[in-house]
Amino acid sequence: MTSPAVPGRRTIAALCGVTMLAALLSACTGGPPSPDKAADALASALTKQQLKGVPVTKGGRIPQADLDRIVEGMGSARAKVSVSKVEQDDKSATATLKTSWTFKGADWSYRTRAELAYEDDEWRVKWSPAIVAPKLKADEELRLRTSPADRGDIVGARGEGLVIERRVERIGIDKSRIRAAEAEGSARALAQLVDVNADRYVKAVKAAGPQAFVVALVVRADSDDTLSDAQVASIPGAVQLGAELPLAPTKTFGQPLLGAVGEATAEVIAKSKGSVTAGDLVGLTGLEQRYDSRLRGAPGVTVEAVAGSKARELFSSDARAGKNLRTTIDLKLQGSADEILADVKPASAIVAMRPSSGKIVALASGPGGKGADTAAAGHYAPGSTFKLVTALAFLRSGLKPSSIVPCTPTVTVDGRTFKNYSDYPGRAIGKIPLSSAIANSCNTAMIATRGKAPQDKLAQAAAALGLGPDLDLGYPAYLGSVPTQAKGTERAASMIGQGKIEASPLAMAVVAASIAKGSRVTPMLIADSRTKPVAKPADPLTGAEAKQLQEMFRGVVTGGSGAFLSDVPGKPVSAKTGTAEYGNGTPPRTHAWMIATQGDLAVAVFVDDGESGSQTAGPLLEEFLRSAQ
Repeated sequence: MTSPAVPGRRTIAALCGVTMLAALLSACTGGPPSPDKAADALASALTKQQLKGVPVTKGGRIPQADLDRIVEGMGSARAKVSVSKVEQDDKSATATLKTSWTFKGADWSYRTRAELAYEDDEWRVKWSPAIVAPKLKADEELRLRTSPADRGDIVGARGEGLVIERRVERIGIDKSRIRAAEAEGSARALAQLVDVNADRYVKAVKAAGPQAFVVALVVRADSDDTLSDAQVASIPGAVQLGAELPLAPTKTFGQPLLGAVGEATAEVIAKSKGSVTAGDLVGLTGLEQRYDSRLRGAPGVTVEAVAGSKARELFSSDARAGKNLRTTIDLKLQGSADEILADVKPASAIVAMRPSSGKIVALASGPGGKGADTAAAGHYAPGSTFKLVTALAFLRSGLKPSSIVPCTPTVTVDGRTFKNYSDYPGRAIGKIPLSSAIANSCNTAMIATRGKAPQDKLAQAAAALGLGPDLDLGYPAYLGSVPTQAKGTERAASMIGQGKIEASPLAMAVVAASIAKGSRVTPMLIADSRTKPVAKPADPLTGAEAKQLQEMFRGVVTGGSGAFLSDVPGKPVSAKTGTAEYGNGTPPRTHAWMIATQGDLAVAVFVDDGESGSQTAGPLLEEFLRSAQ
């Protein structure tokens, strides 16, 4: 007998069949997909600090807002996050993450765990602050603190300190000592007292926090620019605080070569990748900037987990002192050069070096250049100091110091008339020996004899004496330029160091040194890193050429325009005057030059605007040579 049908049984059976099929399919496919991609995506998002696209489990914290709060105190430092391993258990997984922070001179690495759950057909992160740093609590955030390292010194030829820690006074407004309403008036009064831009300083003070100390001026403790107690007391909130800063012996000593140290700018901080923070001292110009990483060393680093007033240390490293930078600069000679140029109004320079080694012992740029590096980077026509290069080209064409050349009052080339300088001696006009033309600096003789020195040979002679080749001195420098081709009036002007010929005072000091040594000298400034010489010149200076050049160089003092140097004490002085016209004025303005050697010292003196080499640059050269004794 057939049993009566039970309503709904077939439906139930069908449902059971579907359930079994789903279970079988699940067993065949292995459950949820691998969580590896989700873990990798989380690590990449943490590295970028962009979590908005990362799926998270429902009802949790907002990851991006949490992360922004947690890492805000780390400044510009960034972590790199990667996945070490992933462990899966059906619909849950655990990713072990490796996080690495790289600071200047220190690395901080650790592992954290991120829990994942498979929800809504995707792997989602169970967000927790502990993913960012070990055992980080919900109310904690990270804070990076750095402590500066002792900055290295810039030292001179004999180890004497050029830039070392020296006492200063920091003059400013301490906002914690005044009411907010007083800030503007105090800031303006102090700005006027110390002669800084009042509007700019008022803006800085008003923008600073209520506890901030806003510096208006930093002055040397031993200078006349410090304030008296009465002056400080007269302005509410004004203070003068003692401190130490890396400074040269005087404000103008070795500038702009040595450079300046000051608080890091926003641009420097952004480029430092966490190694520099607001308030840190860094090199801003000159050698201090070029070698800042070496001089600054590595700061001490501390990372803390902070909640309100409570902080616990997660990581720390000690500061590593910076290394000294050894230069070839002579403290006495540099100071003397700076002092001699102190009152020269146009841009000016004195460069001194040792022919025997190429070591630069003074590289001074006068204040008339308004901070420009006239000495090493100036581009100027060298004028008649270049005639020693021209003389070398003549020697190579077969002329001798005794060879007769025509020194006429004027010479005309393609309609342009060239003449000698205004006080050229009449006794040296006519057919004279080449040595006399060099000694008295006859322009017309050089130009009239230009057929003996083709332009490419002139460039080769310049290269043989160190003028022209680019060198890496560990400091920006210009060693001059002599074109290999020139025609007409430009060609004529080349013979007397004008036209398109350019040199820096450093380049002309190299020329003088090369003549004295008898071979091309490679200049050297950084004692710890010898300048890599360029390839040998195509036609190097020979001993016989050097001897003849030395005789003509010396002849300028014994019987020419440098006779005023004949009584300088010490070894015999050789010299060459130089005057170079520039501009479109009538009469044209002139650069004043003079180069010289004495013993193991080669010197170049330059004044951007002067009467002549002997009248303007000559007295400066003589004073420097006498100071060097």
